[in-house]
Amino acid sequence: MEIILEDFTKRFGDVTVIEKMNLKIREGEMLALLGPSGCGKSTTLFTICGIHRVDGGRVLFGEKDVSRVAAQQRNVGVVFQSYALYPHMSVFENIAFPLTVRKENKNTIREKVAEIAELVHIGELLERRPEQLSGGQQQRVALARALVRKPGILLLDEPLANLDAKLRLEMRSEIRRIQLETRISAVLVTHDQVEAMSMSDRIAIMKEGEILQVASPTEMYQQPVNDFVAGFLGNPPIAFLNALVQDGKIDVLNGKIQFDFPRNAKPSNSTKIRLGIRPEHYQPNNPIQIPGTISFVETQGRENLYDVKLEDGSILRSIQSSAFGTIEKNSQVSWGVQPDQLLIFDQAGNSI
Repeated sequence: MEIILEDFTKRFGDVTVIEKMNLKIREGEMLALLGPSGCGKSTTLFTICGIHRVDGGRVLFGEKDVSRVAAQQRNVGVVFQSYALYPHMSVFENIAFPLTVRKENKNTIREKVAEIAELVHIGELLERRPEQLSGGQQQRVALARALVRKPGILLLDEPLANLDAKLRLEMRSEIRRIQLETRISAVLVTHDQVEAMSMSDRIAIMKEGEILQVASPTEMYQQPVNDFVAGFLGNPPIAFLNALVQDGKIDVLNGKIQFDFPRNAKPSNSTKIRLGIRPEHYQPNNPIQIPGTISFVETQGRENLYDVKLEDGSILRSIQSSAFGTIEKNSQVSWGVQPDQLLIFDQAGNSI
């Protein structure tokens, strides 16, 4: 089912949280709403499911306007961060609850619960109570309960926030597998860029109630519309250098490093810009060398992360395979960049 937010506006009292947002979630895709806390992600999700009413604009499911339709009549499955399982009910009863409320036939309920439990790999847990389950198992029960009535839309509100790192990795792939198998349209709310990039077809990145960019994870990472998006995606994070455009060239470190502007459309002379350099692109043997001193080393097992302090105090980051050994702190290095891998932003932060 296609979901459309058309000039969606939401206020809480005198505070406008979201104003005239437009967004389309395609049929069968998983779209991630990504952004920092307070940017409006959950408000958007709760409006789609009907918990919040719109204060302006429309919410469309396909061609149907559901802006004034009650939450229980929207045929939406929701998985919350807290799981929200009923502690006095068994796993079977928790999953069956939406069907029981509908007063479906008991044999039909048994068949549907067995089917969805098999899909999420908890068929052997149906007689247990929630307190007898691990966090990952409880998350699977919550997912099964959301899916058992075959909703048109699946909404996931920070579904992995309460899991440890290993379980988060496992459940990322499981939720994505289930979403692809059921071909259900899904919206994932998260502040975790790894979740968004690994689980979704497209990402809508938000800031202060506004959508800055909607794109595939690869496109957004490689072609961010501004420096906020560039800085929000990537781990270790991108580093920025101030630079100046002069005679079609880029001057770095007050002109001590100079190279051709790598785009066809060149800014005018004396234009101040910011260069975004990702850690995987600041490497030994690259042609445009930017020397500095290693100020921090973080050994991550397979890889080493280095902070390199330049003579003006700026910091660049480099992530390199540990197979080549570890370079000690305070070592002088002259690593470099490829001009075509640079992200370039104007003074307002917009991509050039």
